[in-house]
Formats: sequence, structure tokens, C-alpha cells
Amino acid sequence: MSQKVLSQIDADGNATLTLNRPEVHNAFDPGMVEALTAALTKLEADDRVRAIVITGSGANFCAGADIEHMKASARLSRERNYEAARATAGMLHTLHALEKPTIACVRGAVRGGGVGLVAACDIAVAARGASFRLSEVKLGIIPAMISPYVIAAMGVRHARRYMITGEEFDAAEAQRIGLVHEAVPESDLATAVGRALTHLSSSGPGAIVAVKRLIPEIAGVRIGEDLVEKTARRISEVRTTAEAQEGLSAFLEKRKASWVTPASHKAKTGDK
Repeated sequence: MSQKVLSQIDADGNATLTLNRPEVHNAFDPGMVEALTAALTKLEADDRVRAIVITGSGANFCAGADIEHMKASARLSRERNYEAARATAGMLHTLHALEKPTIACVRGAVRGGGVGLVAACDIAVAARGASFRLSEVKLGIIPAMISPYVIAAMGVRHARRYMITGEEFDAAEAQRIGLVHEAVPESDLATAVGRALTHLSSSGPGAIVAVKRLIPEIAGVRIGEDLVEKTARRISEVRTTAEAQEGLSAFLEKRKASWVTPASHKAKTGDK
């Protein structure tokens, strides 16, 4: 039996996770959920890895949860249903909470839980021909597990529309409402993802982690004295780290910081 999630790491420390059930449009069943959770956890602990790209094999990114499995789950006990749902919710949270930056590389159809995967990544790049649908209501169910990430990505107003209508929308609309950051011709998809990876590789790894921790602590918090105090303390702590001192010194000395690879510098500056 083929692996449901393929994993590879290139020489620059960029990992790619490929959903590998093309015969069912990469719909995830319990086996894929378990494999994806394990792969994400392993990559998070691997010091070689700088960033993680998630994509799908075949023509489509992800059709969401496997319909056959969901139908069969009706015959299971409430507790077994909860355990399966909890595993999927845990996988999405693992992806969302990673300290390594993540990029969704999207082509083809994206449905239900697949939209949740896109929303849970830090960066999302889609081919212009990609299509999206929060299709759960068409099946008489709800997008409960993906809702925190989808609402955070597209906002309450857009989530209300697309969650209750279940209508399809294209990559241009996905970009307009904030679900994806870029929509490019499919032939340019790898280039767009490579450009994002280049920017990530020239950023301080520790600073990326600190930013990813900072955003959920600050988002939605009332701006007042407590928040002013928290942000002042946070930057004062970061400034004293070895990474910050190296980055500031590199800027003043007009040289590359120690974490910037020659390949990423060439791609960013256009050097030959």
C-alpha cells in the first residue's frame, strides 16, 4: 500500500509534505490524518528544516474528509466518532501551531477540510485555476473543526457566506477574502512558492518563531497599557539574543547574516 503522506527535505532545509491519495482527490481518512500529524511533528523537531510546504499529488489539492469514511462512521459509537474527530482537529492544530513556517501550495479542487489545511498554513499560494468550497452544509454537516482557522483567515463576514451557502469560489475570490495570499498561473506556482521560501530563508529563524508566538497573543487584544508593556518587554528580550545581534551587525556591516544561504541570497538579489 502506498504512503498516504510523502515527505522530503531539500539541501536548503525546505521540507515538502505531499498528500498522496490522488485516486480520491487526496481526501483524508484516519490513516492520512495520523500520517500527516506524525510527519508535521517529526519535521518540527528536525533542526535541518527551515520551512514546510504542503501540497497534493495529482490534479487536486485536497477534497477534505473522505466521504466513504464519514458515511461509515454513522455506524460507530458516539465515543468512536468523537475520537476520530478529535484526531483530525488535533492534526489541524498541530499544523497551525508549528513554529516552523508553513506554505500551502494549492492547485485544483479544494473542498471542506482541504480549505482548513490552507487556512491553517502561514502562507498560501494558489494556481489561478484552483477552486474552493466549504461544502459541508451540502452534506448536512458543519465545518466545525476547520472553523477557527477559516474564520481567522477570511474573517467572520466572508465565513458566514461561504459556510452557509457551500458555494464554489475561485482563486481570485480566495485571494480577495484573504484565504490565499497569491493567485498565479499554474505554470508559475513553483516559482511563487520558491520566492516565499527565499524570503523565509533570509529571515532569522528565531525571529520567525518569535513572530509566530507573538501574533496570537496580540491579535484581538485591546490596545492599552498592558499591551504596550507586553510588546516593549518582548522586543527588549529579543534584541539581546545572539541572532538579533548578528542580524543588526550584518546590516551595519553590509553583509549577509549568518543564517542566509548563498542560494537564497542569489535568488533574492538576482545575482548570477
